[in-house]
Amino acid sequence: MERNTKYKPDHLCIAIFTLCLSVRFVEYFLIETDKTAIGENVLHKVVGIVILALVLKRVNLSWSDIGFQRNGFASGILKGLLLGSVCFIISYGLELAIFLLQGNPAHLELYISSFSLTGSQIKNTDFVFLLLCVLFNIINVWMEEGVFRGLFIRTLSETKPFMQANFIAAFLFGIWHMVMPIRSYINGEMSFAAMLLMGIGYMILAGIMGIKWGLLYSITGNLWAGLGDHLFNNTVAANMLHVVSLNGADELQIVRILAAQMISFAVVLAIHTDRTTNVRSGITARTEAEIDNGKEVEGQRRKGSLNDLKELVKLMKEHPIIIVVTLAAMVVGAILGAAAFYQGWLG
Repeated sequence: MERNTKYKPDHLCIAIFTLCLSVRFVEYFLIETDKTAIGENVLHKVVGIVILALVLKRVNLSWSDIGFQRNGFASGILKGLLLGSVCFIISYGLELAIFLLQGNPAHLELYISSFSLTGSQIKNTDFVFLLLCVLFNIINVWMEEGVFRGLFIRTLSETKPFMQANFIAAFLFGIWHMVMPIRSYINGEMSFAAMLLMGIGYMILAGIMGIKWGLLYSITGNLWAGLGDHLFNNTVAANMLHVVSLNGADELQIVRILAAQMISFAVVLAIHTDRTTNVRSGITARTEAEIDNGKEVEGQRRKGSLNDLKELVKLMKEHPIIIVVTLAAMVVGAILGAAAFYQGWLG
């Protein structure tokens, strides 16, 4: 089956993003499925999967082409879940320690709630809600990983280096998450200042998570590890396992998620950099050996796997600046978020 190459990757991604974002706005502001018995805004994710399937057919790509290969499914999911669980064990411990130092001992509780920037008050303990929570989050991460990492990075990489494609996809992923603070402001749950603080911080955090899952896509060659980590973040850390203190539940949930994501981002970035460096070393060693043997290799140095070397150069020369700025922005966002919390701006 021949590829349909008549489309422009940039235009295709923007069109799909705009369409999916429009559907997201409709559900969040008009349908408000999370305020019904379903308890979750999942309809736009289902529509997003349908849109993704139609687009793949249109451009002659398969699910496997964008990272949903059958091989490596189980191991990839387990690796992602392991990454998420280890990092969140650390962040949950940090959150409990903060409460203890404040003289407000907290404990963990297991129940199902919907994610809310201002704190969900709904507690469900029935097994059916557990199943629905897992099901809805599978739909959620399947759509977001399939669209933002699978399709966007796959198509943008046809005309751009991987890291550039990854940053564009992560930027769109950050904008995607601006809907929640905007709705909280419109519904009177946040002040305008709080919306700006939370919106910028949430956009940066989502962007960092997007970059991390994109790097996992590059490292593994599929979406499963990123999907597993994404699933753990959404299902366990946001909806299931809660920290309850004398003042209520999940007061520092954003701190918990921020800490876990910064730790896992650092781990994934280190692995990606190490593997890219090893690729460079391997190319250099092979090239020197071929020269010593009198082979003509100059023409091959700009083909095939040498593309990884070019990306390494870009990573070492350009992207560390972006990474440093992004991490600095995360620190600033954390400080602003803490100030907003203690000054009561979120109320």
